Amino acid sequence: MTITAEEAKAIFPDEVVTVAKTRLISVPGLDKPVAFITIDNGLDHTRPSTFGPQSLVSLGAAFDEAYAAGPAAIAVTGKPFIFAVGADLSAVEQATDRSQGVTIGKLGHDVFKKFTDSDIPTFAFVNGAVMGGGLELALSCHYRTLASNAAAIALPEVFLGLFPGWGGTQLLPNLIGANDAVTVIFENALNQNKMLKPKEALALGIADVLFDSADYLEQSLLWLSGVVRGEITVPRKEIDRGEAWDAAVARAKAIVDGKTKGAAPGAQKALALLELARENDLDKGYAAETEGLADLVMSDELRAGLYSFNLVQKRAKRPAGAPDKSLARKVTKVGVVGAGLMASQMALLFIRRLHVPVVLTDIDQARVDKGVGYVHSEIDKLAGKKRISPDEANRLKALVSGSLDKAAFADADFVIEAVFEDLGVKQQVFAEVEEHVSAEAILATNTSSLSITDMASKLKHPERVVGFHFFNPVAVMPLLEIVRAEQTDDATLATAFAVGKQLKKSSVLVKDAPAFVVNRLLTRFMGEVIKSVDEGTSFEVADKATEPLGLPMSPMILLQLVGSAVALHVSETMHGAFPDRFSVSENMKKFVAAGKGAVWQWDASGNQTVDPEVQALWEFGSSPLTGEEVKTRALEALAEEIRIMLDEGVVAEAQDIDLCMLLGAGWPFWLGGITPYLDRTGISEKVTGKRFLAPGVASVPA
Repeated sequence: MTITAEEAKAIFPDEVVTVAKTRLISVPGLDKPVAFITIDNGLDHTRPSTFGPQSLVSLGAAFDEAYAAGPAAIAVTGKPFIFAVGADLSAVEQATDRSQGVTIGKLGHDVFKKFTDSDIPTFAFVNGAVMGGGLELALSCHYRTLASNAAAIALPEVFLGLFPGWGGTQLLPNLIGANDAVTVIFENALNQNKMLKPKEALALGIADVLFDSADYLEQSLLWLSGVVRGEITVPRKEIDRGEAWDAAVARAKAIVDGKTKGAAPGAQKALALLELARENDLDKGYAAETEGLADLVMSDELRAGLYSFNLVQKRAKRPAGAPDKSLARKVTKVGVVGAGLMASQMALLFIRRLHVPVVLTDIDQARVDKGVGYVHSEIDKLAGKKRISPDEANRLKALVSGSLDKAAFADADFVIEAVFEDLGVKQQVFAEVEEHVSAEAILATNTSSLSITDMASKLKHPERVVGFHFFNPVAVMPLLEIVRAEQTDDATLATAFAVGKQLKKSSVLVKDAPAFVVNRLLTRFMGEVIKSVDEGTSFEVADKATEPLGLPMSPMILLQLVGSAVALHVSETMHGAFPDRFSVSENMKKFVAAGKGAVWQWDASGNQTVDPEVQALWEFGSSPLTGEEVKTRALEALAEEIRIMLDEGVVAEAQDIDLCMLLGAGWPFWLGGITPYLDRTGISEKVTGKRFLAPGVASVPA
């Protein structure tokens, strides 16, 4: 496909163009020069190079110039720390008809295929982060070297609701085998977009050789010279296109079904393309990728996925309503009240990210010792996995200490409590801490549902109290709900946001309202499902009802993960606040009183059945619902609750609700969190009379 730079600019006028430049360089051992192409968008490493239409035209022209010079080899590399991170997704968002999707897909294929079809050897020098279309460019070359410090290596498309559409579905399985390709394209992408480390990419065969970053380009050029001269032979895997391929497709299907429940069209397209790759016919495979891409570009699911991506990449980095960061106070020591599992996880995170002393307190020495011991053991595990050096492990362990006396917080700038969810207990804890700390020290609470205004009401300095709500597991879940109580001042809030950023969390500003955002919505959602069971719907029907959404886990599995006692406590708190919308199930009370934590049990073969004791204690009504009715009821309740929360000003906009559900509840990108799905299914307008987002936001323009 040939288009001019002017035509490319017309497709996407606002593109940040990645320019490709060719130069000829002499390399020891070669009679002819090497044509060396550098791709660079002219910005620093914080804005990685991407490929839009103009960038692809530039790369195609650079290749043509390189090829015309008749070099010994053609090599392509990126700017410092970045090879390239894929397609410029803004171009996809701006597409208004299917033909533009075809153009973007075909242009990428045609430019990258120049490197594949070249009779002059082509090399990708992957000098840094490489994702999506960047990795597909590297795969399109005949050989690949990789820098040992490359920070991120992945094909994340399925995570976003797409699929690798510039050759990835065809090239990767035919290079490393179908099973390993399934790991990269499906398993890693659907496991919260897991990245490969350089050594893993080498072991898989994605890279041919790994070089240290200090002299990476020099080593790569010398290796290129050896390959061109025939002194270095690069082995390639024998690809099994029979039973092993069948098994890989079956594994991919199981992963997709388990993670998306059929709700993500991009993952389904990727499955079909993996099967097609067995034929190893690039022309046929690329044509199918282009057609599939064009279909997806005009789907609401992909637009919702791109909306989610922008929330996580952009809005999460500039939290709505956060005060000026210059108001933040420095934190040189952290106190943690409590030494249970949640408190210990927080202590470990503060130590690892802030590198400041952290002191834990609790009511007896055994609990304190257990908390400190947990932190030490987790640091030892990191050292054992070689994720930190022995020296760093010793330094980190030296930063944590324990005490029975809250006077140990005297010089702490930031004290967070993680004690029992009882308002009186938390008020008492803060009163005790306030006796020892300075008037400027921040007092933070990890409460999941209690009023922070009430918690601070009896203190001398209530203005320094802030909600700092983590999600479990603390190290993994990226969301931090930062809650402003009625008297919280800007300096306290700014400090909380600064600390959240240091902890590498995505922070959302939330009003002090019962259960904040994620727990409030999950409690309402779960409450409707539990109510349907109380009324007579079977556990099996109720638990499968929400499968079409592709949520990370079913309601009853979520209940098991959260803990039935915690879930009951939150539902009671919410019922106290909003009795007309949140109910407390008498069956749940009996469930908790009986010490039950799970509805399901599994036999040795993995077959799932209802625990007979649970079945026996539960009193079922005589008005069962169908799965569709359960799903509709739960979604309509969500739409009602979200509208009320926005009207109450719990968060600034619907986008913040979606960001919270994406990062705090793991809800899928292709739902857009939740409000785009409620809009596109008509539930928003049915329940509230209007959409949450304007038409064309997280949806195909009308």
